[in-house]
Amino acid sequence: MTKNAISWIIRIVISALFIVSAVAKLYPSPYFAISTFEVKQLYPLGFSANFAPYFSRFLIGIELALGILFLLPVKVRKIITPTSILLLLIFTTHLMYETLKNGGNSGNCGCFGSLLPMTPIEAIIKNIVAVVVLIWFYKLNSKETNKNKAWFLSTVTLAAILGLFMVAPIRPIESTVEINVSEINKTSIPTEKDTIIKTIESFILKSNKETIEKVNETIDEPNLTQSGYSKYFSDIDRGKKILCFFAPGCDHCQDSAKELTAMKKIDKNFPDVNIIFMNEEVYKIPEFFKIAEAIYPYKVIEIIPFWNELGNNRNTPGIFYLWNGNSVKVFDGIDANKFDGKTLKKIIQKPYSKFK
Repeated sequence: MTKNAISWIIRIVISALFIVSAVAKLYPSPYFAISTFEVKQLYPLGFSANFAPYFSRFLIGIELALGILFLLPVKVRKIITPTSILLLLIFTTHLMYETLKNGGNSGNCGCFGSLLPMTPIEAIIKNIVAVVVLIWFYKLNSKETNKNKAWFLSTVTLAAILGLFMVAPIRPIESTVEINVSEINKTSIPTEKDTIIKTIESFILKSNKETIEKVNETIDEPNLTQSGYSKYFSDIDRGKKILCFFAPGCDHCQDSAKELTAMKKIDKNFPDVNIIFMNEEVYKIPEFFKIAEAIYPYKVIEIIPFWNELGNNRNTPGIFYLWNGNSVKVFDGIDANKFDGKTLKKIIQKPYSKFK
């Protein structure tokens, strides 16, 4: 096989690597995927909420541009290959840091988004292999008859970056989103009474804290505290509550909601259920409640605030058992900490003194 043939095989393989990596970061929908990438990958690195949206689109755009350029009849040895090696080395350094810090055999590194989950260790191996192949490609010295034109390379790169901003426009980071999906939205609109109750509750927390603590000790309940979720549901910090973080189109979220409904039908004293939906596929909310076989009070919030409220290291479905505003038990994701109705039932039936 000639050097030129080997060269083009490598170019195709490396191109596929970068293009798949870029496209996978847009799955299942561009804004959702990029926002999730920002919260779970960039925020932990210290990127601010204002800078992360620009950096994420620039980074994915560069990946896409490199993948395209490797397929085009242009010189790739002097500029494109070294740039690719540098980018992979930066990714590898970050992954090694994350591995040493948190362990590398669990979690998704985000290299291929949620389309192809990959642990940091697996991603490091993939990147090292790619770097070795690129170094071999660089040393092949295969003939490149085409001339590099700066305007062409910059145009392809700029087009790829701008394309990312077009398919996933940056949205203002807001918290609650009012969306008219159907009549069931009436359950999510706060009333004037709710506002008054919230004000009185805040006053009680500040002026009568010692009295509340004494009463709670007598009735074996945790002290009344502020969970931070009362901005969504005014009574969330009073008594036992279930707060769910769901995506409307998530099968696991739908199954969890259905199981909660079944538990609520059996136990009349089961805590009230409230839902915070991610602003993704909100048109599926009516269908979600049909599957859940019940309608619960809910709010719809933007994707980034959703992940921040749930916790950057957690995944959907997220189910919080709150008692007087205290977080007693948290279920999340579909792995080791996934929702378990039997466990929740046992915890709900326990008096507070048993948790101490």
